[in-house]
Amino acid sequence: MGSWIFFAALIVIYLLFFKKRKNSSISGHGENSAAKITVSPTPHPVKSVKSVNTSSSQLQTLDDDELATFSLVNGLTVEFRSSYGHETNSSAQRNRAPARWINPGENVNIQNIVINRGNFYFGGQTKANLSAKYNNFYNDGSDASLVSDALSVQTTPKHYEDDSLGYWPSYSTLSPCGRGAYLDWLASDRSDPTCPIGYVFIYFYGLERRALVDGKQKDISDNDFRIIFEEVLRLRSVFQKNNSFQHYATQLMEAMSLLRPNTILIENENEYFASGSSLLFQFRLATIVAQEKPVPAELALAWVKYYTEYTLRTPARRCAEEFATLFKQRYAKKFGEGLVIKPNKTRLKLDYTPASSSLRGISIELPDLPNPSVLRAPAQKLMQIAESCTNDLDAYSRYLSKKDTSRNDIAAIMLLPNEILTESAVQMFTEFKSWAEDKIMESSGLATVADFWSRLGMLVPNKLNKKEAELIQNFAQRAGYGIAPDMRYHHFKPEPDGNVVLFAGGHGEFFSPSAEFISVSVALRLGAMVAQTDKNIDTSEQAALEKTIDHNSALSPTEKSSLHAYLIWLLNTPASMAGLKGRIEKLTDNDKSVIGRVIVTVACADGKIDPTEIKQLEKIYASLGMDSSAVTSDIHHLSTAEQTSLAATPAASGADNVFSLNEHVLARHESDTKDVHQLLSTIFVEVEPEEMLQVVTSAQSATGLDEAHNQLYQHLLVKERWPRNEVAELCQRFNLMVSGAIETINDWSYEQIDAPVLDDDDDIYVDLAIAQELKG
Repeated sequence: MGSWIFFAALIVIYLLFFKKRKNSSISGHGENSAAKITVSPTPHPVKSVKSVNTSSSQLQTLDDDELATFSLVNGLTVEFRSSYGHETNSSAQRNRAPARWINPGENVNIQNIVINRGNFYFGGQTKANLSAKYNNFYNDGSDASLVSDALSVQTTPKHYEDDSLGYWPSYSTLSPCGRGAYLDWLASDRSDPTCPIGYVFIYFYGLERRALVDGKQKDISDNDFRIIFEEVLRLRSVFQKNNSFQHYATQLMEAMSLLRPNTILIENENEYFASGSSLLFQFRLATIVAQEKPVPAELALAWVKYYTEYTLRTPARRCAEEFATLFKQRYAKKFGEGLVIKPNKTRLKLDYTPASSSLRGISIELPDLPNPSVLRAPAQKLMQIAESCTNDLDAYSRYLSKKDTSRNDIAAIMLLPNEILTESAVQMFTEFKSWAEDKIMESSGLATVADFWSRLGMLVPNKLNKKEAELIQNFAQRAGYGIAPDMRYHHFKPEPDGNVVLFAGGHGEFFSPSAEFISVSVALRLGAMVAQTDKNIDTSEQAALEKTIDHNSALSPTEKSSLHAYLIWLLNTPASMAGLKGRIEKLTDNDKSVIGRVIVTVACADGKIDPTEIKQLEKIYASLGMDSSAVTSDIHHLSTAEQTSLAATPAASGADNVFSLNEHVLARHESDTKDVHQLLSTIFVEVEPEEMLQVVTSAQSATGLDEAHNQLYQHLLVKERWPRNEVAELCQRFNLMVSGAIETINDWSYEQIDAPVLDDDDDIYVDLAIAQELKG
């Protein structure tokens, strides 16, 4: 009685295990439920039995229809067979003819289905091998791939499938319709990638057995062995989209090349290093280390990719090809021909895990070799190189993650490290450098945006958003040049119909503008506005602004180069006060006083001054927080100083641009001071772009934005990307215009941390990192 309770408990445990295996997607190869599961804790193959005797007992769990049968053999093995398995057992008793291997070109007719491409076992039962040396398969005469002519077949097209095509498919457990579909597939050219993969695996099981069992016993010639290899190679190509089949096919090809290395020659073994368990990878690495030779870059790459204690980050996976190329170059740079590793004591063992349930694990016989893949120290050195490559591909990877991007985009190419630039990219940069040098020589670096853009092989867009502006900056920087305006430092974006100015050397990777740079850039911008007031820029006005840069010892050489380029751009671009308010507020009183003297000097530099220049000076004084009524006295002071200087320098008496103060002009202007002050209240409105907001509330929020813009900004913080129409709806609620509102919020962001928080690129993007920084 106790033994029956034990057996019943064992059956319950088995049913639970079977249910778990049935639901596991990685336990088999088919697409439906399993038709046969065998759990064997012993190394010995067994046969299922049908009756109770001294060596076995049987529990039939269902009625006499024999839909399912559990067999216990010596108390150690549990075997489950479906109703199809019952047919198999009966058929096996009727057909004990030895199975044979059908070679390609040999015709076989199975119930009027003619098959002539061979490469499968056909007959009653496979040969049982009693040698312990080759005890690597069940020797009960069955095999998952065996095509038995004793089993019923119903003619069915090869795309048919049903529940009998399970995780561990076999010909014997297929339904009659399933067998008909499989035979139809065998009769075809076996090249349809849409056929059920379970049929392909049944076929593959036969190739696997032929190569590893018959081949290991030298029962087949080298030529036949090569034919099997080529067939597996073909199947691997046809069914390349099935990862499971790719794994098993690759593993079989590796094993075959190791079993008969003089027969199977794989030209590019690196393509087969698909995992850390790759037989070829382990064998080649062990062989190199045993010989104390340098580890080649390909082996080093495979090692770090599949090292169990290291996981490649997203850039290395998303940009696998670029990562591999960069890794190999940096590996060679650091280790020359390769890393030399001292052989370790752990020995290498290679075990083949069959796809077929009819075979057991097969050990590949090898010479005595170390197993260096378990070593940590060399792996750590490789991981350091991998990390540097991953970090340098991060920006490139993030770019490719965006919608509608390509590896062929100029923006993508510019994000690649120098070591892996394509030949066409190198040629593009070479041509750009030649063009840039010509522009610097001919016109101090001044060029149209359209001309610059054509260097990229593209038509200039209708609008330059942040993305396009950054593309110009990054391309110039990558070629070894800087441009003005540069959004990061000059706080301007070029316009499609505008200009840019190139200068050699650029800003450099770690450029950070000083406070003096910011102060002088404001002075240059205001001075350029004054110079443009009379619609004619005199060379003396430009010279006065250049002295502001050249005579400032606090500026670095890079800052001076950047400011000279910025000045040329300002003098060739319509003046605007947009975005200046925030930067002016950061200036000290001394900075503002110096700027005042600079712009007065510029106004007087051409030797004359008119009322429009005086009005412009007063507006600028007011914007600086200075007394606008002091403009006339400052002009008096400057003229007096210049006259004194000229009297003391006789040679200067013949100068062309001697400043001549028109007292009547000043007197008349001073009488209009009241009118001028009324104009000052509109200083920012009249020079703002047309898209600036039309109505704002006067109340200021805690952020520094007015209430309407602050509410809009808080709404935008909810997510990173906004469709433009949604932002337009939000702006309408606050009586704002989209472009103006974005510019206002970005101006405020520039004032706080010198960076924009919004990016207008068709859709509106919120830089959440900047937003977090703005919160303090």
